[in-house]
Amino acid sequence: MSQYLQTSIEYLKGIGPQKAETLKKELGIFTFDDFLHHYPFRYVDRSQIYTISELDAGVAHIQVKGKFSDFKLEGAARTKRLKAVFSDGTGYIDVVWFKGISWIQKYIQPNKEYVLFGKPGEFNRRLNIVHPEIEEAKDFLSQGNAGFQPVYSTTEILKRKGLESKGIQKAIKELISNPNFKIHEILPQSILDEYRLMDRHSAFLNIHFPQSDEAQKKAEFRLKFEELFFLQLKMMRIKGVRRKDVPGIVFSKVGEYFNKFYNDVLPFELTNAQKRVVKEIRFDMGSGKQMNRLLQGDVGSGKTVVGFMCMLIAIDNGMQATMMAPTEILAQQHYNNIRSFADELGLNTALLTGSTPQKARREMLASLENGQLHILVGTHALIEDKVKFNNLGLTIIDEQHRFGVQQRAKLWNKSLSVPHVLVMTATPIPRTLAMTVYGDLDTSIIDEMPAGRKPINTAHRYDTNRLRVFGFMKEEIEKGRQAYIVYPLIAESEKLDYKNLIDGYEAVTRAFPPPKYTVSIVHGKMKPKDKEFEMQRFKRGETQIMVATTVIEVGVDVPNATVMIMESAERFGLSQLHQLRGRVGRGGEQSYCILMTSHKLSHDARLRMETMVRTNNGFEIAEVDLKLRGPGDIEGVRQSGIVDLKLTDLTKDKEIIILARMAAEKVVEQDLHLQLPQHQFLLNYLRSRRKDGFNWSRVS
Repeated sequence: MSQYLQTSIEYLKGIGPQKAETLKKELGIFTFDDFLHHYPFRYVDRSQIYTISELDAGVAHIQVKGKFSDFKLEGAARTKRLKAVFSDGTGYIDVVWFKGISWIQKYIQPNKEYVLFGKPGEFNRRLNIVHPEIEEAKDFLSQGNAGFQPVYSTTEILKRKGLESKGIQKAIKELISNPNFKIHEILPQSILDEYRLMDRHSAFLNIHFPQSDEAQKKAEFRLKFEELFFLQLKMMRIKGVRRKDVPGIVFSKVGEYFNKFYNDVLPFELTNAQKRVVKEIRFDMGSGKQMNRLLQGDVGSGKTVVGFMCMLIAIDNGMQATMMAPTEILAQQHYNNIRSFADELGLNTALLTGSTPQKARREMLASLENGQLHILVGTHALIEDKVKFNNLGLTIIDEQHRFGVQQRAKLWNKSLSVPHVLVMTATPIPRTLAMTVYGDLDTSIIDEMPAGRKPINTAHRYDTNRLRVFGFMKEEIEKGRQAYIVYPLIAESEKLDYKNLIDGYEAVTRAFPPPKYTVSIVHGKMKPKDKEFEMQRFKRGETQIMVATTVIEVGVDVPNATVMIMESAERFGLSQLHQLRGRVGRGGEQSYCILMTSHKLSHDARLRMETMVRTNNGFEIAEVDLKLRGPGDIEGVRQSGIVDLKLTDLTKDKEIIILARMAAEKVVEQDLHLQLPQHQFLLNYLRSRRKDGFNWSRVS
């Protein structure tokens, strides 16, 4: 990167220290290069100048050239406005200002020609335009302003500093007009030629100030390709280096524990998808290379049993295994399932969470360190320094998006040898996102549900339908079924107008009074033992209704529960809605999910409700969720919001993703460490863009 682009933004003409500080806080712009990467989000075509006679009030914008006349001040002090007539010889249009009147009176001269741009309206059957953009005609034409003009995102605070879209446009024009502005090419000529890419310098000029519609499209394609290419290149180099340089523990056999479990203990037939995934993982763990695999499977698809069978392969080869879950509820659920299998095989298992008593913890850690403990399941308590394994061979991380990247990285340091890593998620990941974000992971997908599972019937109902919904619940309870009611808040909020658990519990107990009905309550502020007590009562069927917050999102398995009601469902994201729905439908009976909302819904909230009603397919839901929320930052430690891509839309730019991946694959196959002369610019650019001393994206 040139020294010019590394210059602090305050030294750009027209910015200065105060505006620079605001740009840093509002948009994260610190340098000229940061500013250069603040791309327009749309363009306005200023190439066409119309005559007033051919205008009408129905068009989005107009641009006319002419002169002002008949200036008049109207209204009282608070409603004062300045009106003028603008003419080009073919007709007249009224121009109105409510602000900046004194400046307009000084700036506008009756005999000069101006270019007006803005949105037309109509008042008293005459065309008018309020607060148009105004430039002297000679300046407009001489400065090359005609054409596609950029529109930039900004904030109210920046607008008050004079950095509305027009102000940002002016500053960026100043930046790229400087004689020191020069963008060096960073892609090899072979890639430029093969994919017919615009050169980098021209791309930046034409993304901000396009010479034509075609030039803008070529610039956008080039810069999107570049973003994706370097993201893919980083991922593939990580994967390539790991496969080449990081030795994996060789699990050379499938032994007694695995075979006994598969042949004698497993209470059901694996689906074909589960069998395929086990084979893929088995091959990885026997290859001599460290496994780093992502296991995707929808809610209820049987990921846990696959994970347990992989643990048995590690144990058959004399190693220990661990599973880390994000909540005590989920960890307890995994532990209960794993222990029920492990006990029949004579294996030692333990559960470690933040609430594990000190005496039990000491005994557990001692047996872990001396190798007597085969499997340890737990929460983030697993990554504490005191937790030491004798010979950890396999680490399974469930719902990995719920952990910080640094937390997951600590599990790497629990063994002298690098353990195999299996990441499990019940949040299906769209293919384009998986290709881009998880390019360093091998991926396995359980895309088949166990036999006998019925699709969950989902309905959207408004708050005014609550009595009918409660009536339906009573019908299900009369059949011997159970129901969940989930709230987004524990208590009433002054800021958020959503249903809350405390009020909801009182309303539910009134509608379902004892002794005929019994209601459990579970939320995140309860002590773990109290939560577990209520969970177990519900699981044993001693309570018919569980009123809860999202603490039950994962880890609760009650096959008899057939109704899930989500209050203020508009408050939840799609992924969370899908996870919560997965708490029912776990038995053989038909199950139901009812999404309760107010009538007042945003466009995105309505789309979420429609998506949930339309489909049970987690991958389809994930595609919609990706469009709504964005995929997260994979290079750093932030895991929500938009990936570090300024231009690319992962839902729309699938073709560019594939092309960029092909180009990155070719480079890595030819030159993994980027040592060839033609790849020096690639290596230098990767080093210059590194965010910190450790690349967290190598941690799954």
